[in-house]
Amino acid sequence: MSEPILKVSNIETYYGPIMAIRGVSFEVAEGSIVTILGANGAGKTTVLKTVSGVMDPQKGTVVFQGREIQRMDPDKVMRLGMSHVPEGREVFPFLSVRENLRMGAYIRKDPDGVAQDLEAVFGYFPVLKERADQRAGSLSGGEQQMLSISRALMARPKMMLLDEPSLGLSPKLVKDIFDIIVRINRERGVTILLVEQNANMALNTADYGYVLEVGRIVMADTCARLREKEDIKEFYLGIKEEGARGTRRWKKKKTWR
Repeated sequence: MSEPILKVSNIETYYGPIMAIRGVSFEVAEGSIVTILGANGAGKTTVLKTVSGVMDPQKGTVVFQGREIQRMDPDKVMRLGMSHVPEGREVFPFLSVRENLRMGAYIRKDPDGVAQDLEAVFGYFPVLKERADQRAGSLSGGEQQMLSISRALMARPKMMLLDEPSLGLSPKLVKDIFDIIVRINRERGVTILLVEQNANMALNTADYGYVLEVGRIVMADTCARLREKEDIKEFYLGIKEEGARGTRRWKKKKTWR
């Protein structure tokens, strides 16, 4: 069995004196789509920031392609082949769409390859080609999300971290974005680590999933099996089977039993 492209072991990360994630461990197989599910405040974004170097863990290790990267500068992590698309559609608002995309390729020294990838992302998101000379700040929320993903792709990453790509988007745009995420994974071989509150969409897109609650991993399984678990159905998919025996109940302190 091959080594995972990403292996996170027992990481603990703090905001000041407050522990945001505690003893979190997980793996991501190369070429897969893995999702981390959880409610607001569970620590999902902190996990991604710790993996990409935006935040430093107080304990634990993050191993990417066999190399420890915890406490490494985000720029160096990105140069190793990991692109992070943060929550909130962070674009350069006063630069054009084309300029934003070229910013994603700033470390590359292959102009022909950059030009090819520019056309490739325009193929994924034709609206960006139509808006290529428009200021990024004037795009709609959905178009900015497309631009954020496309800019990350311009670095030719081996792995992408996606933080809440569906946030604030219409159902149609959510479906379009997730269809492209699958295409990026299948066609370009990019490994995806996805943080998402839209559990239904995430579980139908990813291969494997982890459930994060109050800074801890409380469940892990293939997405096919997670979709069938009663707890996931009730608390993440909104499906409650009345009268089902043996259904585990959610305690007020948000722990599993």
